[in-house]
Amino acid sequence: MSVPTVHHLDCAPMHPVGGAPLVAHCLLVETGSSLVLIDTGLGSADVADPRRLGTFFRRTMRPQLAMEHTAYHQIRALGYDPRDVQDIVLTHLDLDHAGGLADFPDARVHVMADEYRAAMRRDTRLDAGRYVTAQWIHGPRWTVHDTADSNWHGFAASRVLRFPDVLMVPLPGHTRGHCAVAVQQPDRWLLHTGDAYFFHGEMDLRRPRCPRPLALHQRLVAENHGQRLTQLDRLRELRRADPRLIRIFSSHDAQEFAALSTESFGHVR
Repeated sequence: MSVPTVHHLDCAPMHPVGGAPLVAHCLLVETGSSLVLIDTGLGSADVADPRRLGTFFRRTMRPQLAMEHTAYHQIRALGYDPRDVQDIVLTHLDLDHAGGLADFPDARVHVMADEYRAAMRRDTRLDAGRYVTAQWIHGPRWTVHDTADSNWHGFAASRVLRFPDVLMVPLPGHTRGHCAVAVQQPDRWLLHTGDAYFFHGEMDLRRPRCPRPLALHQRLVAENHGQRLTQLDRLRELRRADPRLIRIFSSHDAQEFAALSTESFGHVR
């Protein structure tokens, strides 16, 4: 049985006003018989029609919109067939995480139930701004996870796949149904924590820190800021308990992305 290969993709480089560059860190996992994509970043339709992303997002986050940045085109550049993406696992449905869904219309799309309900209803001003219904107007093959069937290092989790083990780990706060995604490697786990935090310094065990503009942004866009901070405390405890066994990273930190995308570690590329 071969070891699954994991590729790290930046599917929406951003240059926010007054801040350092951000990435949209997605994972492409080769299982041997198919491909699994964890988050999609922005998609081809977002590049073709940026207006659907909204004026506020475009002006404040200033995404670098180019077809070559989309997951679809990066997968092709790696020599894979995008049609082999059979499963997409979403940390949440924010527009910069789910924009590429339509590029993989036949894939099963895994999402937590609370997230699915919030995105379909869009019943608050915050939800109306963060969820872009045009990104799933094609009718994805939703697989909605509403129960936890596993325990992952003390966290409730919902298993998506075996070999590699892929689990959704609920971390509500940023959105109602926000989750992390755990991917098993031969001698460690990768834990993609989505938007649980934006800056690597927030995971510092001695002196957590975050630049003020990012800290303010996270507070403004969080569905429940207090709950998000509680989840961040849990992630720090996880890092303290298993620093070598679990590699924790977030969606938007450019330093974490650079380290993971360039390191030579097993079959991670």
